[in-house]
Amino acid sequence: MSTPPSPTERVRLDKWLWAARFFKTRSLAADEIDKGRIRVNGQVAKASREPKPGDEIEYRAGYTTRIVVVRALSTVRGPAPQAALLYEETAASLLARAQAAEQRRLAPEPAHAIAQGRPTKRDRRQIDDLRTTGDGPRGHWNDRWSASLDD
Repeated sequence: MSTPPSPTERVRLDKWLWAARFFKTRSLAADEIDKGRIRVNGQVAKASREPKPGDEIEYRAGYTTRIVVVRALSTVRGPAPQAALLYEETAASLLARAQAAEQRRLAPEPAHAIAQGRPTKRDRRQIDDLRTTGDGPRGHWNDRWSASLDD
């Protein structure tokens, strides 16, 4: 990673987000900014905005919103340990992420709500027989569901 830019050097927000490894490509960062999903100091930002040390950047990562404070500027994408030096996540953001992770951990598995799962081939044939023969408790399937006008 090259040296951080001097105070006179300018860094675009989309390039900084890419260099800090929040997004895999600069165009993905620019797309998120264009959609209004990135906020700097509480205001929707543009890709050409220049972040400064001390700025709070809020963005959505998965199901949670992260808030980071800019600590340094860089125009070069380096290894993850060096990219982590460019920002610091706020305590409120860390707490919210930990709570969200705990809720996901404690939430029931959606697949457990399905008692029997999908019908087997045999079950499917029985369902089809009930629909076509009318031996079921409600009679023939077409008797119940008819789109004809001559009822």
